[in-house]
Amino acid sequence: MNILETSNAPSAIGPYSQGYEANGFIITSGQIPVNPATGVVPKGIAAQAAQSCKNVGAILEAAGTGFDRVIKTTCFLADMGDFASFNEVYERFFISKPARSCVAVKALPKGVSCEIEAIAVK
Repeated sequence: MNILETSNAPSAIGPYSQGYEANGFIITSGQIPVNPATGVVPKGIAAQAAQSCKNVGAILEAAGTGFDRVIKTTCFLADMGDFASFNEVYERFFISKPARSCVAVKALPKGVSCEIEAIAVK
């Protein structure tokens, strides 16, 4: 097992890793829409969804894989009313059309609107 770490995604804000590589699988921690260079969270669901996707992508890249190799995602939305807007952004990144769960949650860290975690193959 190898811990994945990249400066191109936000640092873990707790006792966890950005991701793990094990037995040919890449598993990312949930990525909220924090710009890793500035620490800023963009406004609006579309911008937040894009930043969360970019953060997942940075971890995938650090592991030597990409969006085309993602087989499962779990998406968390603070407001299910954002579902359609979130999907418009999500589908531009997750081109492999992975299996997915998308759930509404009461709240997310830092008051963000979305969080995405992914499982990919090498």
